[in-house]
Amino acid sequence: MTDLLEYQGKELLREAGLPVPAGEVARSPKRARAAAKRLGLPVAVKAQVRIGKRGKAGGIRLCATLDEVEAAAAVILAMEIAGHAVEAVLVEAGVSIERELYAAVVLSRHHRCPLLLLAPQGGMDVEEIAAAGGTFLRTPIDPLLGLCDYQVRDAVMAADLGGDGPEAAKRRARGLAGALRGLWCAYHDADALLIEVNPLVVTSDDQVLCLDAKVTLDDNAVDRQAAVRAALAGGDDREGAAREAGLSFVTLDGEVGVIGNGAGLVMSTLDAIAAAGGRAANFCDMGGGARAEAIATALDLVLRAEQVRALVVSVFGGITRCDEVARALVEVFSGTQLEVPVFVRLDGNAASEAHEILAAAGLPGVIVTETAGEAVRLAVAAAAAGSGAAWRQAAAPNEAGESR
Repeated sequence: MTDLLEYQGKELLREAGLPVPAGEVARSPKRARAAAKRLGLPVAVKAQVRIGKRGKAGGIRLCATLDEVEAAAAVILAMEIAGHAVEAVLVEAGVSIERELYAAVVLSRHHRCPLLLLAPQGGMDVEEIAAAGGTFLRTPIDPLLGLCDYQVRDAVMAADLGGDGPEAAKRRARGLAGALRGLWCAYHDADALLIEVNPLVVTSDDQVLCLDAKVTLDDNAVDRQAAVRAALAGGDDREGAAREAGLSFVTLDGEVGVIGNGAGLVMSTLDAIAAAGGRAANFCDMGGGARAEAIATALDLVLRAEQVRALVVSVFGGITRCDEVARALVEVFSGTQLEVPVFVRLDGNAASEAHEILAAAGLPGVIVTETAGEAVRLAVAAAAAGSGAAWRQAAAPNEAGESR
């Protein structure tokens, strides 16, 4: 999966004929000021990061003067949102909003087909609205037939946009119908897994605009999709390095790093971390049969993130040999002072040899656990405690000479 930045997603929507506010990307406060002068005030200054909830983090600011634009850009460009440094802002023309909606086309594993989602409310708290039982229209889309006209009509009627008179109501209905058809075309033509617009707004002059864009593309389409190639080239450099090493790596916003072999094992580890009250910092799957070089790369990629406060390495050896993992740990960590604790669970193929290798190495800060659950529990506790004596005490040798 490849997430586009907002401005990249809006370029994709614009190419599909969807209405998007005028905007420019800026990478310095002065360029943001110049962009605002060209666009006309007021404007919104929006952090460009591959993570949600930017508004709540202070990454979106409305500005009425050029001085406000420059000051807002300076603050936002210095921010880090959920571990993602802000390297650019989108300066976007202001819009007079009368109504906010939520619209998306997403691949539904449950329905085994794309799904059109539409809610009569949008904005920052749409997840809470859905959790509280708010109205969400869910329309399965046949991949062969596409989004049908009757489905569009049903969605527009359900939205009940109203308007100041029948002509205004017709303009709003036509605008929403065109936006929904455009979302499906963009989703289909771009080999997307998700295209989400939150909010999809109705303006005071009865126009329908895509005020935001969250787009997730299928990496398997990289050979035929220029947008995927561009996003990969400009994405997280760790994700690019992982692809070159044959690893599956996705950046998340938590504090507990995760490395495992097999997508199912890694996903279950992420679930266990959440159940224990923690948050995963990444998804990193070494795959079956990973060798020392790939394992060393995975360790480097995960620990490179500043927000990581603990690391879980969970391996169930089948094709992968646990002793290979142990040797990679020794190679990477020998002679280094670990800033975060590493909790290791090794089971299956060559696990006994792996435990002997780690016991002989006596790596400070590397704690071998009997079960994956224990590794997760200790890692979540260590991440909550932060760096320092709390985890170092857990890593200290006990009377038997083994890490606790």
